[in-house]
Amino acid sequence: MSTRLAVGDDAPDFTLPTADGGSVTLSELRGSSVIVYFYPAASTPGCTKEACDFRDSLASLQGAGYQVVGISPDPLPKLVKFAEEELLTFPLASDESRATLEAYGAWGEKKLYGKTVTGVIRSTVVVDPEGKVALAQYNVKATGHVAKLRRDLGLDPKK
Repeated sequence: MSTRLAVGDDAPDFTLPTADGGSVTLSELRGSSVIVYFYPAASTPGCTKEACDFRDSLASLQGAGYQVVGISPDPLPKLVKFAEEELLTFPLASDESRATLEAYGAWGEKKLYGKTVTGVIRSTVVVDPEGKVALAQYNVKATGHVAKLRRDLGLDPKK
């Protein structure tokens, strides 16, 4: 089981390939707050709902100074298809090695339909402009998560 991050921890740096053909490096985003969310699998009902909620809130999140990065262990071709089908305009990063998932405490044992399995723990970590963890949430629900996150960040939920 990977160790979960806590407020004030240094956010582990990462460079991962993205669905748009580029890559994302956390340290290159310094100066902005970054919402890094980890999800189990592209194009599944819960992950689609969560991604679309981020998409629909993206303008207001960016207006409040937040960038959004979604990370899953999916291979790039699956992420490309997911981004195209759902019109996702924020980076979707592929972590097939699961190194970043593990570094953020988003990979480990979880309960799924009453059984203990190892996999992605749906999580969100907000990184402040200096690269420190400002908020860390684990075992979040796909539905309603973005609205709760907005409240937790003190943002107007209606925008």
